[in-house]
Formats: sequence, C-alpha cells, structure tokens
Amino acid sequence: MSAILGVIGSLLFVAVVLILLVHFGVHKEVLHLLEWFKQQGAWAPVLFMLIMAAVVVLLLPGALFTVGAGFVFGVVAGSVYVLLGTTFGAVLAFLIARYCFGQRAREFVMARAKLKLVNDELTPNGWKIVLLTRLIPFFPGKISNYFFGLTQFSLRGYIGGSLLGFIPFTVHNVYLGSLIADISSFDFTSRERSMWEWGLYAGGLLAAIAVIIYLNRLASRALAQYTEQDTQKEPD
Repeated sequence: MSAILGVIGSLLFVAVVLILLVHFGVHKEVLHLLEWFKQQGAWAPVLFMLIMAAVVVLLLPGALFTVGAGFVFGVVAGSVYVLLGTTFGAVLAFLIARYCFGQRAREFVMARAKLKLVNDELTPNGWKIVLLTRLIPFFPGKISNYFFGLTQFSLRGYIGGSLLGFIPFTVHNVYLGSLIADISSFDFTSRERSMWEWGLYAGGLLAAIAVIIYLNRLASRALAQYTEQDTQKEPD
C-alpha cells in the first residue's frame, strides 16, 4: 500500500509542480524553449540533454522538461534523451562534490552517524544503494548526487546505479507528456501517432506504473535491510 501511495504521491507532486509553473507563467517560457528545440534539427537532442544536465546540477525542478520531452521527441527518443541528460547531470554533481567541495564538506557530512555508516559500511554495495534510492519516490535525488560524491562510492558504480534507477520514472513521465500532447492536440511533433505508439501508450503506461510500484517495494525493503544489517555491525 505504501508503494502505491508513493507512486500516487509522486504523480500528484508532478501535477502540483506543473500547476505552479503554469500559475506563475513559467510554463510559457519552457514551452517556447521546447518549440525552439524542435527547430534545431539534429542539434535538438544534444541541447536538450545539456539543459537537463544543468537542471540537475543547479537543483532546479525538471518535471516540465521531462514531460516536455514527450511533446517534442516522442516516447522512445524522449525517454532516452531525458535519461542520458539526467545521468550526465548527476555525474557532474557527483564530480563537483568529490573534487571541488573539499575536506571540510566531507568531514561535515561524515560527522553525521547515519551518513558515515552509508560511507563506511555500504561502499562495497554502492551501486546498489544508488540504484535503490533512485527507485524511491520523494527521495531527494538531486541533493543526493552531491552527497554520493562525498562518499567512497566508485564513479563507475554510481553511473551504473543512476542509469538503471532513473529508467522507470523517466519513461513514466515522458509517457505522461506524450499522452498530454495527444489528448490536448497540442503536439509539437506535428505527426500522426502510429498504432505501435498508441499500443505502447495504453499498455506501457499501465506497465510503467505497475513496475514502479513493484520496484519501489523491492527498493524500500532492500534499502531497509542494508541499513538494518550494517547498523547491527556498529559498535556500542
């Protein structure tokens, strides 16, 4: 039940962010930017991924861009571009924390018992921890990029865990954007949807929700198990 509530909550969160952006008029600028992407031809994916990376590094809300990828690029390509851009941004944040924050920041973070536990005891399973945190709704993912950079987690494991962990929510949100575009007849791609894509929408969206719920349950249990096991190892 908690996993279902988590997914519902994440959907409501995305909806609230979009409503706020629309209310304050920010959506107009983003929509203009998305339309501008369409006009850039072969450079559009590269520019979009760079902006997605900047959104992650600067801790900005990226919901409208993620949903907008479905508007501009379609489901498959949009998911790939968001996934690569988000992962690239996460890696940049990781490297900034590791090589630019300095020893003081590392000591400040590691002074917290639970965070020190993550660094000292869970490093061998670092990629799994990163993967699991990416699958949990409402986990502060953008901030955690900087935290992971201050740990001893390997860069390769961090990239692998992030790349895999970002997939479910990325695909789900891009689906939403593409569906919204079709339902509202506000389609930046100006093309007819194929039967394959409509079938992908119907079955894929339901499958994505089911997978997210299932993965969230697994992630929550596994993360709790890791933490519990390593807490028991701590000396009194």
